[in-house]
Amino acid sequence: MTASPTKEWIASLETACAELGLDDDACATATDLFLSAIPDEDRSKPATAAASLYAAALIRGQERSQSAVADAMDVSRLSVQKRWKPILKDAGFSPPTW
Repeated sequence: MTASPTKEWIASLETACAELGLDDDACATATDLFLSAIPDEDRSKPATAAASLYAAALIRGQERSQSAVADAMDVSRLSVQKRWKPILKDAGFSPPTW
């Protein structure tokens, strides 16, 4: 039996969390954000997962650069940049104003 696509994305998030040195809380938050924002289109899933991870790191006070998150998730930095704020807002958080 093969793993479900959702389980594969969660595994990708967990791998990226480890690569970035994020703790279990940040990884769990990233997973929750991704699952609440998961798009129907397969081509949008990598960027959504990466943006969810970036947003989770911000929420948990473990900020990583967009470039580092993009590299860990194998997407472009622009993909993260374009998607993280809506994910953060949908989760009930205000984006930083820096």
